[in-house]
This record gives sequence, C-alpha cells and structure tokens, in this order.
Amino acid sequence: MMHQKGSVRFVIAISLIIILLGSFVYGMAKPVNSASSDITYVSVKPGMTADTIGSLLYEQGLIKNVLVFRIIAKIHGLDNTLKAGDYSFTKNMPVTAIVEKLARGEVSLRKITIPEGYTVDQIANLIKEKKLADPEKFKEHARNFKNYPYMEANKDTIYQVEGFIFPDTYEIANGASEEQLLAMMVDEFNKRFTDDMREKANQLGLPVRDVIILASLVEKEARIDSERPLIAGVFLNRLKNDMPLQSCATIQYILGYPKPELTIQDTKIVSPYNTYINMGLPPGPIANPGTASINAVLNASQTEYLYFVADEKGHHHFSKTYEEHLLAIERVQK
Repeated sequence: MMHQKGSVRFVIAISLIIILLGSFVYGMAKPVNSASSDITYVSVKPGMTADTIGSLLYEQGLIKNVLVFRIIAKIHGLDNTLKAGDYSFTKNMPVTAIVEKLARGEVSLRKITIPEGYTVDQIANLIKEKKLADPEKFKEHARNFKNYPYMEANKDTIYQVEGFIFPDTYEIANGASEEQLLAMMVDEFNKRFTDDMREKANQLGLPVRDVIILASLVEKEARIDSERPLIAGVFLNRLKNDMPLQSCATIQYILGYPKPELTIQDTKIVSPYNTYINMGLPPGPIANPGTASINAVLNASQTEYLYFVADEKGHHHFSKTYEEHLLAIERVQK
C-alpha cells in the first residue's frame, strides 16, 4: 500500500512539474508586447545555432526567454532548419511565428522610393531616414561610381553617378552595401534607357550623357508634363545659337537647396555648374530625371522659343525674343 501511495505521489509530482513547465513555456512563448507593431530588423548569419539566434532575438527584445525559443524550435523539429538572412520581426509575434518565419527563410526586403528629380544628396538623406545604409559612404561611392561607359565624367563633375540613378521603388535586402545600392539603381537606368532611346539620341547627335544632363535640367525646371518638350526645345535652341542656358536649376544645384528666388549675386557664383556664366552644358546632370523628362529631350518641340519664365502656379510663358521675355516677366510679376 505504501509503495502504491509513493507511486501516486510521484506521478502527481511529475504531472505538476509538466503542467508548471508547460505553463512556463506557454507564458514565455507569448508575444513580448501584443500592442507593438514596430518592426525590428535582425540579420541571421550563416552557421548561427538556434541558441545564438535565440540570444540575438532576446537582445533585440523580440522574445522573453532563449531556452523557450530553443524548446519550441526543437518541438517543431525546426532547430536545425533555421535559415540565414535578413528578417523583420515585431514584438507582437509569438515565438512559434518567429521560429516558423526563420524556418521558411522568409527574409525581409525593405522598400525605398526614389522620386523623380532627386539628387544624390537627397537620395543619401532618404537612405539615412530609412536606415538602409551609411549616407556618407553612399555619397563617397557616388563620386566615382561608373558601371557603364556613357557615365564617364570630367574632373568638374561632383557625382559621376548623378543622373543615372533611375527614380523608382526598390526592394532592398537589409544589410546591402552602399555600392550594391548604387549598382542596383544604375542597372535599372540602363534597362529603362531603351535601344530605341539610344537610337533616337544617336540620330540627334547627342551622347547619352548629354541627353541625361539636358533631361535633368528639364526635370528641375518643369512643373507641368506638357511643357517638358517645350523647355527641352528652348535649351536645345540656346545651345544651337551659342547662348548660355541660364537655368536657375543649376544655381540651386550649386547652392544645394531649392532657393525660391535667386539674386543677381547667386547667378555670379563661380562654379562649372553655373550656366549663367559658362557656355554649353554643365559638367554633369543636376538631378536624376524620370522617363518623361528623358523623352522630352529626345522628342523636343521644334519651336523658335529661346526664353521661358514660370508664374506662381508653375506654368511657363515662352518667348522668341528678349523683349518678349521681359514683357512676360512683367506680366508674371503682376
């Protein structure tokens, strides 16, 4: 009888331990914070064990207990199938969901949208905001980055890559290097600048680089799509007539910010990019133009216009002579 009682007590004790252990595991497997949907990025390196990954997740505040993480991975038979990669997790995810995501290799791709007309400096700031890479290293690589012959720049160019970063939405793996980001964006430009575009540029006698320089000026000057070909036509007419381009956008590029109203002193700034005091094209693009501006240059309006001025709504008024231009300015200012 005593033996039977001892056995019962033992079974009860074991049952209680199992229940307590189960309750502990259940509690520790719950989300750290059910109310938090903030994303935390975690990089799992090749060769990391379940224990190491658990420690990494614990340090990031994504799980409550490393041992429980290992137990759940073991129970699910996944402790040896956790895959390396860059992941995104939230604190409202239970441990089972985290383990399953790691087992599936459901890596995180982060999105960044480059707007049309952004400069390298603006893109670097965007990269900083998104915490994708080091903005200073990005700019450092951008100075001399060149994946295609048509990107070849002269010594006065600030960023060799300027103009050839295609404005688009990109999905980027967490941990991508600054050089990889540039390569991805420049490769996209090379795809989007089609054979037909290259042939059209050739027919016009314009090197690809010159097309993009002009397109960057159009991108920064135009506010209305229908006016892009007209603006491109004015710039091409001024080049043919040996007139300085006198683009306000080039002065703003030198200043590094969009100054609403330029002064006479601004237009006298000594810089190779100053199209008021230098003839011809600036040494490089002043922004990264979109397809609409590139096509505007390749299909510029055939007019006799040599001048334009914008009103407060962004509409441009075009003139053939300087006298007409002065009258247009007077009307706009009124």
